[in-house]
Amino acid sequence: MKRRRISVVGNSGSGKSTAAVLIGEALGIEHLELDSVRHQPNWVELGDGEFIERVVEFMDTHESWVIDGNYSMVRPEIWSRADTVIWLDPPRLETARNVVFRTLRRLVLREELWNGNRERLRNALSLNPEKSVIAWSLSRHDTIRQRYSAAASDPDWQHLEFVRLRKRRELKDWIERI
Repeated sequence: MKRRRISVVGNSGSGKSTAAVLIGEALGIEHLELDSVRHQPNWVELGDGEFIERVVEFMDTHESWVIDGNYSMVRPEIWSRADTVIWLDPPRLETARNVVFRTLRRLVLREELWNGNRERLRNALSLNPEKSVIAWSLSRHDTIRQRYSAAASDPDWQHLEFVRLRKRRELKDWIERI
């Protein structure tokens, strides 16, 4: 089997974690969700240094992997070792719908996210992007799009295959081709 090291990026609600799980299962490789490392119990954020260390340790202990998330402080470490970036870039309306429905489902079902953390109603209803994943997603759509569009043509990342997917079926098509 060819070694695969894949970074899955995109706006909140674009389907990063779902895509990463599907890719990991299809290829039989390990998956790491960056949010599960960053967000410790009671939503305490792991310090930047330890966060980077844990992600690097994961990459060092797995020959092939798929990692999903957008954390800029660890992106250079991931991308310097990756061979592929899957950029999920659905239209704003689809992303907004996804993040709202996902957040509501998590609230109603009291789903555990990572390390005992659950969505909080007051955060979901907040207009502050630092508190609400819904507000974050809506306010960051253009920024995320600009970031990854620029990265795809950045000479520092020319060793990476950038795969921009705008529709869910494109992910399934890509997985079938690999």
